[in-house]
Amino acid sequence: MNEIAETLRERAEDCAFGLELPELEAVVEAQEELLIHIPPIFRDYLLSCSDIIYGHVEPVTIADASSHTHLPELAAELWQLGLPRELIPLCRCGAQVYAVAQDDVVWLWREGEEEAEEFCDDVWHWVRDVWLAGA
Repeated sequence: MNEIAETLRERAEDCAFGLELPELEAVVEAQEELLIHIPPIFRDYLLSCSDIIYGHVEPVTIADASSHTHLPELAAELWQLGLPRELIPLCRCGAQVYAVAQDDVVWLWREGEEEAEEFCDDVWHWVRDVWLAGA
């Protein structure tokens, strides 16, 4: 995990507008809005790397409620579109949504489908295999 986070930080783009990392309190508030527990590895990612801008992939954020990637807003939208309620969105890539289950496993769901398919072991593997590999 640390190596993946370090690699992501090294590749991060400098932006004039930048993003902020959320405080633990903001993550807890987001969790309360979602009415679902944010799993430990996903929470660690949110607290350590959700401020990073890199490539075209835009994972969820918590610090800026006006962002199109704001987790509670995006979750509400995607759950309404059919994302299984037990999954928490990690990243929307067009009609594909990567989402995290309570056991930290990342699932892939496609808009319009009822079922999601298991994609990888956790958020850090997703960062390595999707975000860093494809950005």
